[in-house]
Amino acid sequence: MKRISIYILTLLAVTACGRGGDYDATGTFEATEVTVSAEAAGRILYFDAEEGDELAAGKQVGAIDTVQLYLQKLQLGRSAASVRSTRPDITKQVAALREQIAKQQTERRRVENLLRDGAATTKQLDDIDAQLKVYQGELNAQLSTLHNNTASIDENSSSIELQIAQLEDRLVKSRIISPISGTVLAKYAEAGELASQGRPLMKVADLGHIYLRAYVTSDQLADVKLGQQVTVTADFGADKQIDYQGRITWIASESEFTPKTIQTRNTRANLVYAVKIAVENDGRLKIGLYGEVKF
Repeated sequence: MKRISIYILTLLAVTACGRGGDYDATGTFEATEVTVSAEAAGRILYFDAEEGDELAAGKQVGAIDTVQLYLQKLQLGRSAASVRSTRPDITKQVAALREQIAKQQTERRRVENLLRDGAATTKQLDDIDAQLKVYQGELNAQLSTLHNNTASIDENSSSIELQIAQLEDRLVKSRIISPISGTVLAKYAEAGELASQGRPLMKVADLGHIYLRAYVTSDQLADVKLGQQVTVTADFGADKQIDYQGRITWIASESEFTPKTIQTRNTRANLVYAVKIAVENDGRLKIGLYGEVKF
């Protein structure tokens, strides 16, 4: 009986030592999680997303009331049209003055011909030149005024167009859209509720690309490098473990105190370095699941 007891104790000790060498680091599985928050304030008209739903990036699943924004946009559109209607037609505004100048120039050529033949006087030509200068000055002044008015109207119109663009941006932000492809982990609001800017509406995670956040001690850093292929073992409990191929995608640049839930090969280690190991999810891996890694 004594021999049997010693044998059992020895076997348990060997088994414990064997398990202690089966992994180099441990951690839990995580995924890229995004909390989708409201970008506009108002009543939620509809919100067609439930926990567990698979969403594609850019898919609209809800909307916040935009009636007031739409009415403001219509009002600004009318204002912009009204401002544009006051834009002067410069060509028509100065047509009469240009015609007078053209007539004076024709008269000047006629007097020049008469002057060469001695049938006109120099004073007549000087009078025509003086009148041409008056007309040209009036034309320049009128053109300057019309151009200034046109520029002012264009600026007012551009300002209104910018306000319309701002409203259109707010209209777009009134849609509830998933920014990534993933699974709805949590839903924090329902249709009919009031949303405020920044209020969380749902949480989405990309469970197709999951990673294990493990922790290594300083003496293990020499064996770890970016891009390294490793074996990740997911622990599903009840002695059910499944191995996955993983790739190290990130190594922390600074150490941190060992999290209480993490075991290391050196139990005396107080400081550890976090590493991320990307693993392709076959549908069985879940966030928070315990895992081990062998370098």
